[in-house]
Amino acid sequence: MPFSLVFRPRLVEALRGYDRDRFVHDAGAGITVGIVALPLAMAFAIASGLTPQAGLWTAIIAGLLIAGLGGSNVQIGGPAGAFIVIVYGILERYGLANLMIATSCAGVLLFVLGFLKLGRLVRYVPVSIVIGFTNGIAVLIAVSQLKDWLGLEVEKMPADFFTQLKVMAQHLDTFNPYAFALGTLCFLGLFAWPRLWHEQSPLKTAVPLPGMHATVRLNRRVPAPVVALVTLTALAWFLQLPVETIGTKFGSIPQGLPAFVLPEFSWATVKLLVTPTITIALLGAIESLLCARVADQLSTLPRHDPNQELMAQGVANFVVPFFGGMPATGTIARTVTNIRAGATTPVAGIVHAITLAIIVLAAAPLALLVPLSVLAGILLFVAWNMGEWCEFAHMKKYSTHYRVLMLGTFLLTVVFDLTVAVQVGLVTACGLFVRKMSSLFSVELVKREGALIMFSLYGSLFFGAVAKIDEVVQAVEAGPEQPVVVLDASRLVHLDTSGLDSLRQLHKAVLGRKGTLFIENLHEQPQEVIERAGFAAELAHNQASPEVAG
Repeated sequence: MPFSLVFRPRLVEALRGYDRDRFVHDAGAGITVGIVALPLAMAFAIASGLTPQAGLWTAIIAGLLIAGLGGSNVQIGGPAGAFIVIVYGILERYGLANLMIATSCAGVLLFVLGFLKLGRLVRYVPVSIVIGFTNGIAVLIAVSQLKDWLGLEVEKMPADFFTQLKVMAQHLDTFNPYAFALGTLCFLGLFAWPRLWHEQSPLKTAVPLPGMHATVRLNRRVPAPVVALVTLTALAWFLQLPVETIGTKFGSIPQGLPAFVLPEFSWATVKLLVTPTITIALLGAIESLLCARVADQLSTLPRHDPNQELMAQGVANFVVPFFGGMPATGTIARTVTNIRAGATTPVAGIVHAITLAIIVLAAAPLALLVPLSVLAGILLFVAWNMGEWCEFAHMKKYSTHYRVLMLGTFLLTVVFDLTVAVQVGLVTACGLFVRKMSSLFSVELVKREGALIMFSLYGSLFFGAVAKIDEVVQAVEAGPEQPVVVLDASRLVHLDTSGLDSLRQLHKAVLGRKGTLFIENLHEQPQEVIERAGFAAELAHNQASPEVAG
């Protein structure tokens, strides 16, 4: 198949018939999202153990590439909260240069997955596993921000969950009440701001001032993180509060374009980075495609192309490390903001990246004044919104399988890491699925008259259910000589090679008693398996044997 037929960015289709009215909507949405992305990009990078500019330029470069090459009309790409604990752990264990190599390799893997049209495989990940690791990541993000929220003086935080708690407990004597107050105000303000200015806001009627309705409409459009960032930074600067800021920790944020740097690359290094590469690719694929599905549900625009989206994510993650960036994926909060702001095409995502670049190039020095406790408050809010906490309260409504998968994945994510959690979760899910499917297969004795023994098969006879054929074998071996065994397969919907082998073992037992085996009313799939393996011919030969007939 020609490459052009496989690689088809949604932007190409969206620009057909593009007009001024759609551009106005896209530009307005893009500017709004660009402003929202500013504090989040810095916060995600700092929490990951990187510099603020790593998050900012990731949001700009990856956002531009994902919008221009992706398979969704409205998805916004960039650094995501879900990557915080992953990036921090890789950085701690392998170092910055190897994080860059792992990110680029993950980009190649994502592109290959999309090119081979494997994007829909992500949908096979059970929702219980997705909720489990999402809630686990949310807990890890919240714990990682406690240091800056409390203003603790810790030189370097470890990556392990329990070690983090231990280190923070050892440094509680350095608690900074000013940092705690700013972080708390930020967290509470992010909750209050949208509720204060919603459509049915009591301020419209409670404060009967001229222009109040227009004020409510205007403030409803202003993103809460931007309000918190600007007001609390100004408050900390005006009162000269003794809190750690971006400037005191990182020194400065370069205003120019990032330099293009090739990390030292070797195949020996790549082999050592297989696990972090798969981790980044797996999380990037799951997050981006889940985000795209959410976008499909919230808008009436054409549904996303999962394979094209993975290829765009791959290109973005391959490129951003050369500019000092971090892993990128689809971001739900910014994508939802983009939709609600009126975006109709990927042009909004491109405008978002351009807007953010202009802000970074023009106003980078102002970011140095931002207190880290304010960014911690924003990330605590992100963690709160990321987690689906109501699922814990509703677990009684679900099956034991669902509860085991969700709680198991959640605990493994917190205690170990995402890769272990997803791997164990998928293996457990497969095991529980096999157990469930095997319980749905049954063998029922229909008739026993003299030498005639008739059974009815129900469900799917596969490797997990073959033990139930042993009941038929035992009945034959304990029955009369020269039995006539009839299996009614009218309700047998599926047969695999292990199931076929169990039928052969039954046939062998029947022949051992000098009897005959009949399998009747086969559906197309079981019939095909039996004929292709030559078992149908074996049965026919036995049924026509003069020795048996006599």
